[in-house]
Parts: sequence; structure tokens; C-alpha cells
Amino acid sequence: MPTTHPSPDLFGALETDEQVYQPRPAPLFRPHRIILTKGSVATPERRSFVDRICAVYPRAEVVEQFDSPHNKINLGESDPLTLHYEGRRTLVFGVHQSSLGRSTEENNTCPNFWHFSPYGFCPYGCQYCYLAGTQGVRFSPTVKIYVNLDDILAQIDRKAREIGQPEAFYLGKLQDGMALDPLTGYSRTMIPFFAEHPFARLRILSKCADFGNVLDLDHRGHTVLCWSLNPAAVRSEFELITPPIEERIAAMRQCAEAGYPIRVMLMPIIPIPDWERHYDELMEQLLTQVPVDRITLGGVCSYGPAIRIMEAKLGKDNVISRSLTVIDNGPDDGRVRYPREQREVVYRHLLQSIRRHKPDLTCALCMEDVSMAKDLGLHPNTGRCNCIL
Repeated sequence: MPTTHPSPDLFGALETDEQVYQPRPAPLFRPHRIILTKGSVATPERRSFVDRICAVYPRAEVVEQFDSPHNKINLGESDPLTLHYEGRRTLVFGVHQSSLGRSTEENNTCPNFWHFSPYGFCPYGCQYCYLAGTQGVRFSPTVKIYVNLDDILAQIDRKAREIGQPEAFYLGKLQDGMALDPLTGYSRTMIPFFAEHPFARLRILSKCADFGNVLDLDHRGHTVLCWSLNPAAVRSEFELITPPIEERIAAMRQCAEAGYPIRVMLMPIIPIPDWERHYDELMEQLLTQVPVDRITLGGVCSYGPAIRIMEAKLGKDNVISRSLTVIDNGPDDGRVRYPREQREVVYRHLLQSIRRHKPDLTCALCMEDVSMAKDLGLHPNTGRCNCIL
């Protein structure tokens, strides 16, 4: 098989192409401030890359903080909610030296997996945002583009060759995997890299509806595209600044026609009034239009800081918070969830809804108790979920 070590400088390689990638505005993202941090313009190629993206937002203030790393940006706010909102309107360019990581889940159904970060955080506006409670985002809640994609792919190349057999590398754990792709065009480098690689396989999770950059690429089946979905009624209340569900499903159809395997995450499932009807309608809309390979189900499972930011937005008397509990509510991994009995009712209904349309579709649970998977008859599918092969 051919060797596929990344070039010493992918930005340099892109600059020599006949057609340099021209950034497009990222839908629903309008930064009012852009911060250039340590290493972000260290080469002429990086400077050109950054300048092209800055030109997309001519009204944004551009601030140079070349002595600061990407995760040490002071936005001048102390209130957590104000800081959260300000961070989502701030774009940071930086260098991420430890982009490749491995998850460390214990006491739930999720197998551990490799993930990587050419981006940080997310420009969308989900009220329940679980990323808002992670340590890296709480203290540095800005939207980030890391300019050292060449280094990141080199890390993946080394790890995949060390493993020596097909292995998934997941983009979407600590960010939306495609929301900023219209700006960067990174997919047009990543997908060909994974297509050529003998071992590395790409998994991307997103709420995005703009997948125009990937449709003409020779992916060779090594990239799986995954979408996070909820009914329109949930989106209108809890996912305000995200692409409409109809647009996401249209993007899924386009990508399926281009040969990409398609997966769906129904997470977080939110039991709004008349939730059964809303989720049934979504399943009919999805499964009659898109050849989905897998569906993974999960409820709200967040750490305390994310719940507190959500309640600062919605108040404590909201549909999500009224159901949450930590008492005798496995799995024992420190996250807050709905009561087990409620989760089981929701999962059973959704599985019935899915199987009405696709009886043999592979379904699995995310961040759930192992006993729940056994009770639902899904234990054989443990590990056949969104983030891995």
C-alpha cells in the first residue's frame, strides 16, 4: 500500500495548487472580534490563510496577541454567561500542539476512541451546550481555528501506523466538525488524506448543512459523515442558532449520493410536550429520505458547569432541568441525566419508531449504563455506534 505521510507544510502545498481555496462565510457565524495568537501567522502560508479568512469578516476587529497561546485569551468578562456569549462571537487563530487525544470513558456503554481537533468549541447556539461545561471551554470559550493542520495529520499518521490496522479518528467531540469548513476548506485536505491512508479512517459529527466542499472528493469510503438531529420543535426551543432540520437532511441526501456512509446521533433527546409525535415525525422524515447506516441514541448527560450555564439562559424551571437527577442514576461517571425509568421509556419508543421504517438498522446507545443496553436488547451493538469504525 502507498505511504501517505503528510507534506511538511500543508498550507504551503495548498498555496501551490492552481486554485487556492477561497473562504466562504460560515453560516450562522458572525464574529465581531478575531484574535491572532502565538504561531498563527508564523509562516507566509499561514499569514495568507489567516488573511483570507479575516477578509470574509471586514467588520470584525482584528487583534494581535502573538505572545499568548490560543487557550489563554482574556475576554474581559467574569460572569460565566456573558463570557459564554462573548466567546461564541470571538474567532481565535492558534496552534494546537496536542490535538490528538483518546477518550477516557468509564462505567458507560461508550468504547474509548481517538479524536482530534483542527477546531475548538462551536459557533452554534444550543441552549444545553455540553461543551460549555468542559474545562477548556469554560476558561477559554472562544471559537478556534488551528492553523497547524499539517502537524495534526502527521500525529494521526504516526498513531495509525503504530496501531497497524484500520482505526477511526473522530472529529466532533470538542467542536462541531464542519461548521467552520466553509471558512477553512480543511475537509478538502483531510478527506483525501484519510482516503489514501492504509489505516486511518475519518468520522465527522456536525449540525452543519453546508457540505459543498466534500461532494466532489474521492473519499474511498474512508470517511463517514454523521449528523446530530432533533425534531424541529426541539430545535426551535433549544437549538436556536443551528441550521434547520430540513437543510441538514437535504445535505445528508447529497452526501449519500456522493457515496459517503451516513450516521445519525439523536442526542440529546429532549422529552418536550408531545415528544412522541415530534420524534416519530422526524424518524419518518429522515428514514424515508436518507440511507442511514447507524443511529445512536442518547439523552442529556452533562457535567454540572454546563447545566448551570444552561439554567442561566433558560431559568431553572425548564423542560430539561425539571427531569435531571444524580440520585441512584447510573452510569456512575459524574454526569447528570434524566431518571433511568424515563430514559428507558424514551429509548423504547424511539427504537419502535425507527424499526417501523428500518427494522434491521443498527442502533446503539451513547453514554449509557450497560444494564440499559441489555434491557433494550442493544448490548450486542455496544461499540457499533457513532464515533468508531
